[in-house]
Amino acid sequence: MRNEKGRVDIARVALLRCCSTSLLRRRSLAVGSEVTTRELARCEGNFLPYARFSSQIPRCRDCRRRFFGSFVAVRLRSCDDFNLDRKLRHFDRKQERELAGCEALSCSALRSGFPLSRIMAVNTEAGRSFARRDQLLKIQSQIQNLWEEEKIFEATARSTPPDPGEKFFGNFPYPYMNGFLHLGHAFSLSKLEFAAAYHRLCGRNVLLPFAFHCTGMPIKASADKLAREMEQYGNPPLFPSEEDFTDEIEESKIEEGNLVAPDKFKSKRSKATAKSGREKFQWEIMRSFGLADQKIAEFKDPNRWLNYFPPLAKEDLKSFGLGCDWRRSFITTDMNPFYDSFVKWQMRKLKGMGKIVKDMRYTIYSPLDGQPCADHDRASGEGVQPQDYVLIKMEVIPPFPSKFKMLEGRNIFLAAATLRPETMYGQTNCWVLPEGKYGAFEINETDVFILTQRSALNLAYQKVSRVPEKATCLLELSGLDLIGLRLKSPLSFNPVIYALPMLTILTDKGTGIVTSVPSDSPDDYMALKDLKSKEGLRSKFGVKDEWVLPFDIIPIINIPDFGDKSAEKVCHDLKIKSQNDKEKLVEAKRLTYLKGFTDGRMLVGEFEGMKVQEAKPLIKNLLLETGQAVLYSEPEKKVMSRSGDECVVALTDQWYITYGEEEWKKKAEDCLSNMKLYSEETRHGFEHTLSWLNQWACSRSFGLGTRLPWDEQFLVESLSDSTFYMAYYTIAHLLQDGNMYGSVSSSVTPEQMTDEVWDYIFAGGQSPTSDIPSSILNQMKQEFEYWYPFDLRVSGKDLIQNHLTFCIYNHTALVPSHYWPRGFRCNGHIMLNSEKMSKSTGNFRTLRQAIEEFSTDATRFSLADAGDAMDDANFVFETANAAILRLTKEISWIEEVLAADSSLRAGPPSTYADHAFDNEINIAVHLTEQNYNDYMFRNALKTGFYDLQAARDEYRISCGSMGMNRELLRRFMDAQTRLIAPICPHYAEFVWKFLLKKDGFVVNAGWPSAASPDLTLQRANKYLQDSIILMRKLLQKQLSGSKKSKKIANLNSEDNMLTVGLIYVNEKYDGWKEECLMVLQRKFDKQSGSFKSEKEILEELKESSIGNDMNLKQIQKLCMSFIKFKMDDALHVGVHALDLKLPFDEIEVLRENLDLIRRQLGLEHVEILSASDESARRKAGPFINLLIQNPPSPGNPVSIFLSKDCLNL
Repeated sequence: MRNEKGRVDIARVALLRCCSTSLLRRRSLAVGSEVTTRELARCEGNFLPYARFSSQIPRCRDCRRRFFGSFVAVRLRSCDDFNLDRKLRHFDRKQERELAGCEALSCSALRSGFPLSRIMAVNTEAGRSFARRDQLLKIQSQIQNLWEEEKIFEATARSTPPDPGEKFFGNFPYPYMNGFLHLGHAFSLSKLEFAAAYHRLCGRNVLLPFAFHCTGMPIKASADKLAREMEQYGNPPLFPSEEDFTDEIEESKIEEGNLVAPDKFKSKRSKATAKSGREKFQWEIMRSFGLADQKIAEFKDPNRWLNYFPPLAKEDLKSFGLGCDWRRSFITTDMNPFYDSFVKWQMRKLKGMGKIVKDMRYTIYSPLDGQPCADHDRASGEGVQPQDYVLIKMEVIPPFPSKFKMLEGRNIFLAAATLRPETMYGQTNCWVLPEGKYGAFEINETDVFILTQRSALNLAYQKVSRVPEKATCLLELSGLDLIGLRLKSPLSFNPVIYALPMLTILTDKGTGIVTSVPSDSPDDYMALKDLKSKEGLRSKFGVKDEWVLPFDIIPIINIPDFGDKSAEKVCHDLKIKSQNDKEKLVEAKRLTYLKGFTDGRMLVGEFEGMKVQEAKPLIKNLLLETGQAVLYSEPEKKVMSRSGDECVVALTDQWYITYGEEEWKKKAEDCLSNMKLYSEETRHGFEHTLSWLNQWACSRSFGLGTRLPWDEQFLVESLSDSTFYMAYYTIAHLLQDGNMYGSVSSSVTPEQMTDEVWDYIFAGGQSPTSDIPSSILNQMKQEFEYWYPFDLRVSGKDLIQNHLTFCIYNHTALVPSHYWPRGFRCNGHIMLNSEKMSKSTGNFRTLRQAIEEFSTDATRFSLADAGDAMDDANFVFETANAAILRLTKEISWIEEVLAADSSLRAGPPSTYADHAFDNEINIAVHLTEQNYNDYMFRNALKTGFYDLQAARDEYRISCGSMGMNRELLRRFMDAQTRLIAPICPHYAEFVWKFLLKKDGFVVNAGWPSAASPDLTLQRANKYLQDSIILMRKLLQKQLSGSKKSKKIANLNSEDNMLTVGLIYVNEKYDGWKEECLMVLQRKFDKQSGSFKSEKEILEELKESSIGNDMNLKQIQKLCMSFIKFKMDDALHVGVHALDLKLPFDEIEVLRENLDLIRRQLGLEHVEILSASDESARRKAGPFINLLIQNPPSPGNPVSIFLSKDCLNL
């Protein structure tokens, strides 16, 4: 094909596969082969035609992965541009530059045989330079080496207990080590890093440790997936193409004797998979990490993951500039014998206190893994709990339909799950979904339940099945097969009811069988009404009249405001037309269900007259005790395990931690009440979690971790070995000697760490009988007692409902109250460029990628700017790129100023501009300190960098020919370097040591000193700048003038040019405005920050001197707009907006800055005049009307611009 310029558009293929290897092989594409771009686009296993970079990064058509990562594919504008054949080797910077003129894209899923030394993420042809980014990368490498040499972040406990504010111990939930750290990790971690860096800067003794979580099943599950893939597809595996995969699915047979879920009859693929193609194999995921095939096979051993990913994560965090004491780093699981001993002590301690028990409980369970599936074990559905139902047994009355012949001699029940057993008295029928897929499942030797396969599987794991953990289907049925069945239902006043069709049943909730109580259920009422009134609907599903028409509503519950037939009334009130009016039916249920439970009274049965909320559990027990119902539970929402299977609720005999126990819960609530949480939303989240959290399964059969010491068939699950490890940080360096695996010899062995020793260090136990030297024992105890309690733990908000609340519980059980946590700071998730971060869409960055693309400090800058609240934050690439420019330009400016030091104005600050700028530095220091203290880092970035830069730029303009003050500029450079140091430490350290030539390190240089801000001077300076802006607008307006005046202006006569400015000032309100302000001052409540009502204000105005001169209408017309303006102003800027005059001399401020005003407006002559001076007013000449029409007021001078000729007149 030919492109627009007539040249042949050819691409050389620099890859072997993306995701569909067989497709590539069919098309015989090899490295270096030539194809047209049209052919290339048709190759679904390859990549789409190139779209220019930035936001339009192309994707693989098959896996939809965006091309960004560690491998490169180059599309050339012509075959002469670049000879790819000779480039199949490691790229270095020089070779990368040879790609100039080509369009480069990279993709971690592509296997080209040559890794890049760094990612090329932009079109070099567009002329972008990486020189500034590379400058920051060079600086960060230089500074990190300095920090490493000086061990600047290693923290040591002092010999005496810390005074308040002397130390800061912050920590972060250790990330899971089944891949690389990404920007989501970095965003949450940055909040801790900025806080710790601020406290270190202020001179506090700071401990920021970091560890790596390997406990649980994700790593083991992934390793097992690799082993299965190698067994099935070879090593390296040859996976099926998309077409082969589809054929395989369609040809697969349902295992005999089992029934798949209703939404999985035609295909095993989910809706999401059907849209995007087959799910990725684990081998392909490993390739996306940049691993070669020969290396991937090693990861079938779970321990390989533990040896591979933690060191890489540590490397990335060092590149991030994390101020971490790496001596205290560790991994979890029994691979680390010291941590293994620590967790075993914690478990034995809790069990000894009666806080770990064994019990039968309903729990979310993974059938594939064969164990409970806790939050961290889930691919989706975190936080989902079991939902308990009562399963009503509606017996099918013989004779049975012919299709049920094989079930003869059995008791057949339609099993309906209900949350409202008290309503069973009012049953008129039961509902089934006509198109629904059901089965007859064997419960025991005599009983058969008809329900969905999904619910039957849940029952099987709840020991309600003939074969435990297996749903045995005797007969597959559809909803149509069930319509018309005669039923005998518990408690129903109707001896016989029928199964009828309902069109809105969801088969992913309950059992697909629904009881019908039209007196109290709006859904049931409308569905029954539809069948009764629509003969065509009955005919469509073969419903006989006698199955429907004789059955009327049975009043069973009286609800105040709704009567005995609440469903009928609410449907009539909301004008609901049919069972398909879903939104209104949801509202109808909202109105009636809660009120029915809280205020309703039973009208029938042995509990007649009793309140519904009291009768409900009694009726439930009655049904269970008489065998008319069984308990049933299922996940509230769909839960997928990391192994890829859909979870059920199982009744398991498990070890549980007794969270929720009343006495323990009270301690947790006391701890929470004394903690600093930095957000009311965070506090509400913890309070809500404490209100519902109860027993938590703490043991697992599958995965990695620590064996439960008294029952070694089980492992401690991943959310139970991670609740108290913050204490382990305090002594990890003494035990592990800086080795994260605890595998090097130290002065203490794991065997020496007995329960007595752990108790002595952490729990106030007696001095142990131990062969550990007493000096080491005492040092470990001293380290713990110095650093504890920790001051801050930073986390994503999703951990409130489990890990963080568990942390509170465990601390209150294991240590005295003075060691309980002091603070949690929770944040939302992060988006990239206002879109959800997602690997599947390509809108994703690992931490390593972000640092390579933007540099560390620009990445940190954008993370700080992303946001601080619990809402999701936004990492914007443009902000990171702008930070590169800002930081490097500032370095250049500092170098220029220092080089021109002798030309700067010497001596102390003396001019108005000097004092104003000095004051702005003071303001920045104080505001930024407050923002860092509040952990509001976006605001700290604003006040400590953006605002201070703006003040410097303003100062530079204000100084004019006088030049800037040397002493003041040096103070500015010192202050700004310190203020930005927590966020951009490499930049700050470089400026500090190599430009400002300061001693020591900026990271612990101390907070800059600053006098108390002069708020009056700040207001005066703002007044000056705002006035100049207003003057410039007025001048531009006068210059534009009317069309007629423009024609005159075209004469270019110097006498007609506007070169003179008369600025009129009125420094005090007088007359009726003065009276209005005095009234407002009296009607303003400083304590509440609000005004009395407008009616009261108007009444007082009538009683004032204004009221003597005007009637009510005149007052309203003249005064109220002014009053409303000043009221809004006071609420916005404060009560000083009601002052009769400003706290500074306006005329003096303007006269002191005449030179600035002249330069900014381009005038030759400017006068500052008092509007109350009659001689000054006469200078306005024919323009006096401008003063009359728009008189100046305090804070609002009026400018008149004249030509020299007019001034002479």
